[in-house]
Amino acid sequence: MTQVAPQGTPQAESVSPVRTGSRVVIIGGGPGGYEAATVASRMGADVWLVERRGMGGSAVLTDVVPSKTLIATSEWTAQTESAGELGIRTGAVGVDMAMVNTRLRLLAATQSSDIRSALAQTGVHLLDGSARLLPGPTEHGRRRVLVVSEPGGAERELEAEIVLLATGARPRELPDALPDGERILNWTQLYDLDEVPEHLVVVGSGVTGAEFAGAFLTLGSRVTLVSSRDRVLPGEDADAAEIVEEVFRRRGMRIERRSRAAGAVNTGEGVEVTLTDGRVVRGSHCLMAVGAVPNTEGLGLPEAGVELTASGHVRVDRVSRTTAFRVYAAGDCTGVLPLASVAAQQGRIAMWHALGDTLEPLDTSAIAQAVFTSPEVANVGLSEAAASRAGREVRVAQLPLARNPRAKMQGVSDGFVKIIASEAGVVLGGVVVGPHASDLVFPLTLAVRQRMTVDELSAAPTVYPSISGSIAEVARMLH
Repeated sequence: MTQVAPQGTPQAESVSPVRTGSRVVIIGGGPGGYEAATVASRMGADVWLVERRGMGGSAVLTDVVPSKTLIATSEWTAQTESAGELGIRTGAVGVDMAMVNTRLRLLAATQSSDIRSALAQTGVHLLDGSARLLPGPTEHGRRRVLVVSEPGGAERELEAEIVLLATGARPRELPDALPDGERILNWTQLYDLDEVPEHLVVVGSGVTGAEFAGAFLTLGSRVTLVSSRDRVLPGEDADAAEIVEEVFRRRGMRIERRSRAAGAVNTGEGVEVTLTDGRVVRGSHCLMAVGAVPNTEGLGLPEAGVELTASGHVRVDRVSRTTAFRVYAAGDCTGVLPLASVAAQQGRIAMWHALGDTLEPLDTSAIAQAVFTSPEVANVGLSEAAASRAGREVRVAQLPLARNPRAKMQGVSDGFVKIIASEAGVVLGGVVVGPHASDLVFPLTLAVRQRMTVDELSAAPTVYPSISGSIAEVARMLH
C-alpha cells in the first residue's frame, strides 16, 4: 500500500494542542481499537470506545480465535497419520463437530469478556453501539462523533481531540453466491455447523481458503478446493505452497486450478457451484473464501475529510494518520496488512503519535506472517520472488526438515527452512514450513529486524536435537 501524508491539516497554532486529559474516541473494539484504548488510557487520556458486536471484534469473535481453535482440533487428528510409524496403535478417530464449535464459541466469548474487563479496569469508557464521524473539525479543533447505542438506538454526540477508526473488514460476497448460513457459508458461519460437512467445496485458495480446506479435510470432510490461480497460496513462497498442495493432494483433496466460481446454489440436499467455464462442482456445503472488504461505509468518512482508496480502505501514513485532521485509523479497514499483530501496532502507534510519546513509524518489512495449514507456513522479510522482481542479488539456502534428527524422531517429513541473505551475508528474509512454523520463525524475525548476519545467527547454540537446529544449519550453509 502506498503511504501518504495527510492533506489539508489545519495549522497547529490555530487549534488547542493535544495533551494529557484529552478525550480520545475509538470506533471499533478489535485489536487496533482495544490496544489503542489501553495505550491512551495509560497515558492519561479520557478514552471512549464504541463497539457494536463485542470486544475483540472479528479477530476474537469470528476470525482468528475461533478459526485457529478449529485448526488446533484438526491438528490433533492429523497427528494420527504418523502414529503407525511411531509404533502407536490407534482406532477410528471421530470428530463431534457440535462439541468442537461449542468449545470454540465459548473460548471466543471468554476472550471477548476478558478484553472488556481489562479495558474497564484501565478506565476506558465502553459504549455498545455504532458510531459515525461528523464533518469538522470544530472551531476549537475537536472532532465530533455521533454514537447510536444498542439496544434502544439512543443517540449521543461526543467531542474529542483524537478519533481512531478501527472498524475492520468483513467477508467479500459474490452476487450469485450469497451466503445463506445453511449450505453456502462464509467463514463466520462455519461455527454453527453441528456435523462435519460430507463434501465441502471451498472457493478461494488464499490463506483463509487453504486453512479451512486443510482443517476440514483432516476433520473428515471430502474437500474440493477451487483456485483461480495456478497453485494454492499464490501469495506465499512458491516452494512452501508446493509442499502444502502436495500434502493436500496426498490426503485426498481435489484441487481445481485456474478455475473461477460464477455462482453457487443451495439445492436443498447440497450445493452446486458453477464455474466460469460451465463446469459444475457438487458438494454438501460451500465455503466462500474470496477475500474481505473494509467496513468503511456509513461512517461519514468522505464528508469528514477522510480519503479512501479505490478499494474502500482508509488511506493512512506510517504513524496511522488519515487525511483528516486528528483522525487516525488502524487495522483491516486500512488495508496495510490483514494481521491482528499489525492492527494492534497501528493502534498503539496512533496513540503514541497523537499524545506525544516517542515512537517508531510502522515498518512492515520485518513482520512475520503465518498460514495455519498442516504443515504450517511462516515467513518474514524479503521473499525470493520480491528479490527477483526488484532485480536484487541475494543468496538463498534451503534445508528439508526430513534431514533434521528431531523431525525424524517425530515422524515429520514435510517442510523446510529457507534463509535469504544479501551478498554481504545480512539476513533479509526467511521461510519455515513444518509443525509449529509460526513459533519457529521468531529467531528469523529477530535476525531480519536486527540486521544480523548469517554468521551471527549460526553462532547462537541450539538444543540438540531440535527443529530450530535447522535454522542454524541453513545459516551456516550461507557462511
